[in-house]
Amino acid sequence: MLKQFGIIVLSTTLFIPFFANASDNGNQTNQSFSKAKKMLERQVYTDVPRLTIYCHADFNRKKKITDNNGFTSTKHVKRQTKVEWEHVVPAENFGRNFSEWREGNSACVNSKGKNFKGRRCAEKINIPYRYMQADMYNLYPAIGAVNALRSNYNFASSVNAKKNQFGSCPIKIKNKTVQPPNYAKGQIARAYLYMEAAYPMYKIGRQKRELQAWDKQYPVTRTECRRTQLIESLQGNENYVVKSACLDRGFW
Repeated sequence: MLKQFGIIVLSTTLFIPFFANASDNGNQTNQSFSKAKKMLERQVYTDVPRLTIYCHADFNRKKKITDNNGFTSTKHVKRQTKVEWEHVVPAENFGRNFSEWREGNSACVNSKGKNFKGRRCAEKINIPYRYMQADMYNLYPAIGAVNALRSNYNFASSVNAKKNQFGSCPIKIKNKTVQPPNYAKGQIARAYLYMEAAYPMYKIGRQKRELQAWDKQYPVTRTECRRTQLIESLQGNENYVVKSACLDRGFW
């Protein structure tokens, strides 16, 4: 098994924690973030409306924004015309559970001989991390500028920001906190709840109570259920959080 992954393990003490974070409930099909994005573009968002999660902006098959739904920003102007795939649960939030992200690894060395850590090292070394990063249930289309501005900030029901901060797009970001529009809150909540259920090493933290409230207050739609069906057919594992809600509403 170790040979097929191209990994040299010097002792069994290294092997056990390496796979300790794997989960039978999460993605075990695709390790490639790049491939996951292409599958979403070509096999999921051809059958559900092409709308970004935070601004409901329209985009085409070439990932170009065709109608930004009134979004404006003075930052990241070049990224306002294209779609990027947003980790609703930021990669850093689950990535920092891996030692390669926090501390690096002797195999993470750049062309100049310097060690590196963080996302690049976790992606290079750790297979369970790669599965989590490529989990399509946690990936949603977003205007590139919004993706950049959201960063890895936490969500909240309200932030003290002026109205129309981003034109007509009802998202607010201030003091490293994000207030998403109401139509996105349910999907956001269920992405977090799914990731915690599917990957036991990830814990939501103090946001959990608020996210659980959003899950109830903003129930699944037919579109969210259809998206989940399509991802299940491609990725193989069930999203119990969304699927059970869809079954309850007769959308599955």
